[in-house]
Amino acid sequence: MIQFIIKRLFSTVFILWGVVTIIFLLSHLVPVDPVTMMLGERYDQAVYEQLRHSYGFDQPLWQQYINYMWQLLHGDFGKSYHYIERPVADILRSGVPISLQLGGLAILLELIIGIPSGVLSAIKQNTWIDRMNMGVMMILYSVPNFVLIPICMLVFGVQLRWLPVAGWGSAPHMVMPVAVYTALGTAFYARLTRSTMLEVMREDYIRTARSKGLPERMVIYGHALRNALIPLVSALSPSLAFIVTGAFIIESMFNIPGIGYIAIQASQMNDYPVVAALTLILAVAVALMNMIADILYTVIDPRIRL
Repeated sequence: MIQFIIKRLFSTVFILWGVVTIIFLLSHLVPVDPVTMMLGERYDQAVYEQLRHSYGFDQPLWQQYINYMWQLLHGDFGKSYHYIERPVADILRSGVPISLQLGGLAILLELIIGIPSGVLSAIKQNTWIDRMNMGVMMILYSVPNFVLIPICMLVFGVQLRWLPVAGWGSAPHMVMPVAVYTALGTAFYARLTRSTMLEVMREDYIRTARSKGLPERMVIYGHALRNALIPLVSALSPSLAFIVTGAFIIESMFNIPGIGYIAIQASQMNDYPVVAALTLILAVAVALMNMIADILYTVIDPRIRL
């Protein structure tokens, strides 16, 4: 296990180095002078030269690359192009807790609702319970967020006046964004759980467990569900990786000042250091979550060797 973790950490470092290098080259090969863009109509030659020196653009590209890598090793993502001289870490610091709160609550609810719904449908296969449950999940899975959000705002925010339609901070503000975020994931995990449970319940060891006279509850939750969790872990790892940066549409439409909202604003304002920092955070999260998922496979099924 330790040997596997060490190998994965080395490969993760190599992958992140590649991602960082690509991000750096793309952001510095764009045919736009970032200092001219920063100054806009307030262009002044003296200020221009001062900013070029402050941001290090007066140095050769290889020197800028070494400086950038050195800054990253010290947790410094550089300075924003839009908010002049403001560190990128300061901009992201305010958004990360909000996006973690939103994404964490949503994924928790997705698992709490989705997995039991999938198990119920598998147990009640081809009954009215299964058809009704999967019908609801199919509707939730089919309706995209940018369609569901205006409908919820119109019904619960404008017509019924039960919930605020924008903002973040209090419990009423969280209800609609978390519910919309949860809808798609719940349907996905319910359908995945149902299909994997049906496949597992046809295996020989399930028939053997039943022939031994084990209670049906133990057969389902002690044998079938445990083996059905392996595909769920594979699906859950990218969801956890995107927990910070995966709510672009929701945060933008509900005006929630999280990482997704900051990313959209940065893209519209050509604030490349912010976009580069978010890309790097996502790459780190994906690499770590994949490694954790591989470790969890061995916990769920000891027959799997890393």
